Amino acid sequence: MEEKLLRLLEQDCSYTNEQLATMLGITAEEVKAKIAALVEKGVILKYTALVNWEKTEREFVTAHIELRVTPQRGEGFDRVAERIYQYPEVKSVYLMSGGYDLGVTIEGRTMKEVALFVAEKLAPMEFVVSTKTHFVLKKYKQNGVVFEEPKKDERRVITL
Repeated sequence: MEEKLLRLLEQDCSYTNEQLATMLGITAEEVKAKIAALVEKGVILKYTALVNWEKTEREFVTAHIELRVTPQRGEGFDRVAERIYQYPEVKSVYLMSGGYDLGVTIEGRTMKEVALFVAEKLAPMEFVVSTKTHFVLKKYKQNGVVFEEPKKDERRVITL
């Protein structure tokens, strides 16, 4: 029941308690209590909207940065990640497997601003071994949502 409730909220957090209750076969009061308990336990952290910024006037760039770092003695990668996620430009930090250690997503007004953030804030950190920056050029899908459906070809086939 808890997992189903979480999946529904993850799919669309604008569902009302009454709608969720109908989908789950319980009362709205039970839904409210379950959500409150999940918030209290730190399972539900925040409710957000997924925005297609391409359709607004806001100008910004997103970059994914691969970081190779030296873990801190006794604290591993956690202390490193904590120091990095303190910056407001940083939108996410993930511990990764493979060719690099941390995946960092940042936003800035321009590519230059992002490049300066990497060069002046991330790269000089004593535990950072190397960085590799990838700029996002276009978003097609995020959190399971397709940003723009493909345009249908309205041309007709003419055969002789």
